[in-house]
Amino acid sequence: MQAQQIHWRVFSDIHELRQAACNAILASANAAIAAHGKFIIALAGGSTPHDIYQMLRTAQTDWAKWHVVFGDERCLPPDHPERNSFMAGENLLNHVPIPRKQIHPIPAELGAEEAAQAYCKTLANTGEFDLVLLGMGEDAHTASLFPGHAWENADFAAAIPVHDAPKPPSERVSLSASRLSNARQVIFLVTGAGKREAVTRWQSGTELPVAAIRPMAGVEIYLDAAADPATVEAN
Repeated sequence: MQAQQIHWRVFSDIHELRQAACNAILASANAAIAAHGKFIIALAGGSTPHDIYQMLRTAQTDWAKWHVVFGDERCLPPDHPERNSFMAGENLLNHVPIPRKQIHPIPAELGAEEAAQAYCKTLANTGEFDLVLLGMGEDAHTASLFPGHAWENADFAAAIPVHDAPKPPSERVSLSASRLSNARQVIFLVTGAGKREAVTRWQSGTELPVAAIRPMAGVEIYLDAAADPATVEAN
């Protein structure tokens, strides 16, 4: 297995990070559309992308060429405010003219097993993602891949059922580490002092869920100063 290639980028504050992320998403979209006529993006949940999605609403891009999938989902009703698809809809997808048939939420309301099977079929002919957005929890989990849990499942190659997640809800669906790695570009968005210890462990080479994402081009880590151990030490 290849080692994870990491490109660290540190920003002075969260506002600078959000703007850089917005610019990177649009650059990836433009490049993908120019190269092969469509842009396939896997969206992240969590609090950090929330404002980035709002910023993208007014972006100049060919929305008709966007295809949207999700990195993970909580097993809750479709209209539950804690669903990643609901958050993305409220902050971006309901406000831009992406064709509805090109937005593919995880049907997590079916339960972890059935939803994972269904999403494997959805992704069967998707091919390589152009861009994957990911966050990181304070325990170094990403998507719904948690420490101490299996990050792959032979029966569910692309999307895997997650049971007994350490944070509620316990039932989830996540793209597997290998499927998240099948991407031209992967950007992690990591903000806040609460993430600093996990970043230190990541930098030291500890086996963590975030370290299992290994695309050929490497991963880009966008850190704000609060999450960056080196910035704190320098001060």
